[in-house]
Amino acid sequence: MNIRQINFPDTQFIREEFPKTQIYLHHTAGGPNADIVFHGWATTRDRIATCVVISGDGPYDGEIVQGFSSKFWAYHLGVKNSHFSRFGLPFINLDRISIGIEICNWGQLTERKGRFFNYLNKEIPPTQVYELRTPHRGFKYYHNYTDAQIASTKELLLLWKERYNIPLTYNSDIWDVTPRALRGEKGVFTHNSVRPDKVDVYPHHKLIEMLQTL
Repeated sequence: MNIRQINFPDTQFIREEFPKTQIYLHHTAGGPNADIVFHGWATTRDRIATCVVISGDGPYDGEIVQGFSSKFWAYHLGVKNSHFSRFGLPFINLDRISIGIEICNWGQLTERKGRFFNYLNKEIPPTQVYELRTPHRGFKYYHNYTDAQIASTKELLLLWKERYNIPLTYNSDIWDVTPRALRGEKGVFTHNSVRPDKVDVYPHHKLIEMLQTL
């Protein structure tokens, strides 16, 4: 597995080590270039980032870019006390016990007269549009995850299973908020698993098939 390391400011993540019990899948809601994602994070003061980003459509499709070690952490979930109290659970800092994977992807799309637009009103080619049989959090159309991105995600999951002993058993509840995630239970989750206002990642059939084979 090839992982390209880039220079990412130490000020943008927390150089503290905690036992890792969870992996969260995200998409960026942005363009295909992982370097641009890290550059955007580097310009903020919030220490919001994931340790790896997977590039999308283009010459670097599926390339894994790493800004800092998976043993450290940054804020990537945005979970508040209210998300826990809804289920009668105490707050846990899930960011520091989890690893995030960001997939470069525009996310949800809106269809207008046979044309598809992202939330910035940028048109997405029909060849990059994925249609769900059942809408996910109100949206039927999404920007497609590429085969190379899904393959790279699989490689990372297998790597971290070996390194941190994180189980990769697929559970179908990960596409919505689940108390399992909020309790810090070991496993693979999505951003949907802890936030009712998120749509990443969406239930792409190839992504589900990959997760089921781990």
